[in-house]
Parts: sequence; C-alpha cells; structure tokens
Amino acid sequence: MADARLHHLSLDGAIIDGAHHMHVRVYYEDTDFSGIVYHANYLRFMERGRTNYLRLLGAAQSELFAEAESETPGFAFVVRSMQLDFLKSAKMDDLLEVITRPVEVRGASITMQQQIKRGDLVLMEAKVKVAFVSGGRARPIPIPLRVAMKADVA
Repeated sequence: MADARLHHLSLDGAIIDGAHHMHVRVYYEDTDFSGIVYHANYLRFMERGRTNYLRLLGAAQSELFAEAESETPGFAFVVRSMQLDFLKSAKMDDLLEVITRPVEVRGASITMQQQIKRGDLVLMEAKVKVAFVSGGRARPIPIPLRVAMKADVA
C-alpha cells in the first residue's frame, strides 16, 4: 500500500488504466485580473500532462524508448492540431487534475484526449494531435512505442 501511495504522490502524476493523471495547483500567476485562470494557461497544464505521460511511459518502458531512439534518432513529439472546449472556469488555489489518454495512432501521429477537472467537474476537454518527428520530418511511430502507449497493438 505504501508503494501505491507514493506512486500517486509523484510530481509527474501516475498512469492508471492507460490514462495519465496529474494534479496542478492554480497559482496567482496563472490567473487574469479577475482571478480566473487565463485561457492560454490551460494549454500549459495540458502540455505538462502530455510531457509527464511520456516521461512516465519512458521510465516504465526505457528499453522501448531506446529502441525508438535507435530507429529514429533525435525523435520528438510536436503538436499538430488541437480542438479545445472550455466548459467552466478555474480560480486561484484550485487543485486541478489533468487527464491524458491516447485514443488513436495513425502512422506518424497520435491523437490524445485530455480533460482538466476540479473534483468531478470537467472544466475543459481537448483533442490533441501530436506528430512524431525525427530530423525535422514526420516519421512513422515505431510499433514498440505504439504498444507501450496501448493506443495501437498492431
């Protein structure tokens, strides 16, 4: 039980049933003059969620990331497109949960569904398409990496 509790307290969040969960505290710097989170800061929260998801995935599957690196040296994930739906506002001192889950892999891209929640209340939903690139060009996502993301098992 202690190990599970420590896992949940990680600064990077935790991967639970294929989805990454991470907590973010809203600070004064995240808000506008009215005390509401400035819309662009939700993008920063989501970026942290995607980055920490990949960090945790890499820590758990380091040999797969090493294989991906050998196939496509200097690989990176870059945002290709986003669909955003702002539903409710967050305020200073709110504790938010950023949830990231892979939903589809197509060749050189992966689509992720993200939510930002306060408790059970969904504040924002997003669909983010991320391209896999190496050497400045889109490349097919290596199969071991797809399998690690559990978004594509073929």
